[in-house]
Formats: sequence, structure tokens, C-alpha cells
Amino acid sequence: TSKHISVGPVALDSIIVAIGVGTIAQSGTDAFIMLATLLALMVGLIQVIMGLLRLGFIVNFLSTPVLTGFTIAAAIIIAANQFKHLLGIDLPQTHNLYIISTQLISHLAEINIPTFLMGAMCVFALLGFKRFLPQVPAPILIVVLSILSVILLNLEALNVKIVGSIPSGLPDFFFPEINPESLKLLLPTAITLAFIGYTESITMAKIFADKHRYRINSNQELIAVGCANIAASCSSAYPVTGGFARSVVNERSGARSQISSIIAALIMLLTLLFFTPLFQYLPNAALAAIIIVSIVSLINLKEMRYLFKVKKSEGVLLVFTIAATLIFGISVGLMLGVIASILLFISLNTSPHMAVLGRIPETDVFRNIKDYPNAEEIQNVLILRIDASFYFANTEFLKNQLANLTDNNQYKAIILDASAINDL
Repeated sequence: TSKHISVGPVALDSIIVAIGVGTIAQSGTDAFIMLATLLALMVGLIQVIMGLLRLGFIVNFLSTPVLTGFTIAAAIIIAANQFKHLLGIDLPQTHNLYIISTQLISHLAEINIPTFLMGAMCVFALLGFKRFLPQVPAPILIVVLSILSVILLNLEALNVKIVGSIPSGLPDFFFPEINPESLKLLLPTAITLAFIGYTESITMAKIFADKHRYRINSNQELIAVGCANIAASCSSAYPVTGGFARSVVNERSGARSQISSIIAALIMLLTLLFFTPLFQYLPNAALAAIIIVSIVSLINLKEMRYLFKVKKSEGVLLVFTIAATLIFGISVGLMLGVIASILLFISLNTSPHMAVLGRIPETDVFRNIKDYPNAEEIQNVLILRIDASFYFANTEFLKNQLANLTDNNQYKAIILDASAINDL
């Protein structure tokens, strides 16, 4: 039901696959490939079953501050990871911003000038098209021009890194071999990937749905991603999900419906069959420029200011999610944001708002004496309104509040206004 999600392999899932399958079989062997495809099948079946059982409600824990904070932090991390390609520096992939920053600084002397010039020109060209000619499909134009530049100017001789040789033709289609021992060994990894993959995909789906004002069905998304994994398992692929960077590029390129993914798949198919020799000359710097320019638009400072203005606790939650994601990485940061959101909800519900009421003169209307200074308390009577559900987690708080209000006062009666209590 998402109009913008682009499904494929993502960095975090790739790491989990490498670790999970790597403990059972040696990387690169036929056994490793078979287990990786079996893992995709298991992940897909788990996600489809979750969708049929309508467990997509877990998306309800992704609040707006968490989503916004995660988006900003993830955009910063992914953009930072692309700078090594923009500068022509060889660095390992990581989701830790501190490690990325220190590695870039320590390797600044290794910058490849032709690569940097290529990347900078691509960034400026993309920004220029976006500003002055938004109707032009700039990413496609940049890809074509950068490939021609590499071929005609022989930039590879100047150590400009290119994508390199891409195997042509379609993958082998086969159903992964199933045996009880492999299922048992892969089950923990499969469950982890099923949840993490869905969380990544639904997070992006919600971000774009909110931005473009349409609705998504979380259970349908679960089933769709599950089916994608089942299909992947039959075509020599490992687990897939909605990817952050590629989905942003898809959305920024003007996608308006799921047709964009069908077109992308058809172009991929034609490329694999006929055009892989051309794409091997695509410079990494051009791809990095496309991703950086697409992703920077997700850093929404306006939303940050809005949340702080409306409710400070929501703004603090947003900043916490940004910090957690930047420090601990994308998946851990998102989970910590969700946990913080739940804890904030619990905190607010265990310390509900309470109001002492007084009567507006010459009326039968009672209002909070803090908000209405002219409201008069009834002599020797405490009228207290509880603005929340009344349940076991907040009873102690309510008792303490009552004690504080009555300890130094000689009330003859206490009236509890329960009009705001919707559950007892």
C-alpha cells in the first residue's frame, strides 16, 4: 500500500545475514548461498504469517517524534557514509557517525582529486536541476553523463572508482533446500530479520505516507514484504526489505505510485540482459551524489521547531531519538526511540493532570482555579477533577496528591469530578 517504498537488500540486513549464516557455513560457498536463500524463505513466511495474524499494529509505537528523529539521524548517517565515495577514499561501511567522522578525518590526505571533482559537479548539477528545472529527470541524466565522462576521458586511469564488472543474465531459479537442522539453526536470525526488516520498511512507508497524505495498511505491508522475501528465496537472493536510500531516491525522482517500482524492475531486467557492460563504467561518486542530494531533503528542521513549540516532551523525545540513532546506529536508535516513546506515555499516564475546581461567580460552571483566577472555591469543600483513566499505575500518585492538598486544610468534604475519567 506504500506508493514510494523500493524493496531490495539493505546494509543492516546484509550484516545480520553475514553473521547469522556465517556461523553455520563459510562465506562464498554453495552451502552459504543455499542457507542465505533458505533464510529469505523463512523471513518471508514469518512476515506473511504475522500479516495474516494482523500483527502490524506494532507500527502504532512509531510516534511522530520517533519517526522524525529517526529520519533525520538516518539521513545524516547514510549521507555521511557516501562521502567516502564522493572523496574517493576506501573506508569500511558503518552506521556509527563517530566512527565515520573519525575515519574520514584521518584519511583526508588520501582524497582522489578527480573523484572529488566528479562528485562535486554531480552534486551541484543535481541541486541546479532541482532548483531551476525540477521537471528534468536529473538522476538519469547524471548517470548517463558520468558514464560517458568515464569512458571518453578515461577517468578510470586516474583512479576514479567505478561500479565495475556486473554479471549479466538472470539469476538461477530454484527452491531452497529445506532440512530440519538448518531451520533450527537459522530460526533466531530469521525472527530477528523479520522484525527488523519490517520495522525498517514500515518506518519509511509511514514517513512517505505522512508527507504525501495517504494511508497505508500495516498488515498488508507485512504480507507484501513477506511475499518479496519468498520470491527472493526462489531467485538466488537473500532477505530484502524497504530500503531507506533507494526509497528516498525513488520519491525524490517523482514517483507517485507503485508503478515506479514495476518500471524500475523492468529496467533492471533489461539492464541485466543487455546493458551490464555499460553500467560497469558508472562512477561511485555519481551514485553517492544522487543519494546525498536525495537524502538531505529528509532533514526536517521545521518539524523539530514545531514539536518543541507544541509540546516540549515530544521535542525532547525527537532529540533523544536523533542522538540514540547517531550514537548506536540505525536499528538500535529506532528501538531506543520506540522504548523512550512508550516510557514517556507511561510516565504521562502514571502522573496525570489534576485540577482543583472553583465556581465562576454567579454561574453553576466550575473551572480550574489556576486557569480562572476569579473562580471561587466552595468553603470547606475540595472539588478535584482527575484528567485521565484511573488505574493501578496512577493510584499512588493520586493518593499522594490528595494527601498534599488536604494535609494543611480542614476540608469537611472532598468531591471527585470523574467526568474526564474514561476508564476505571
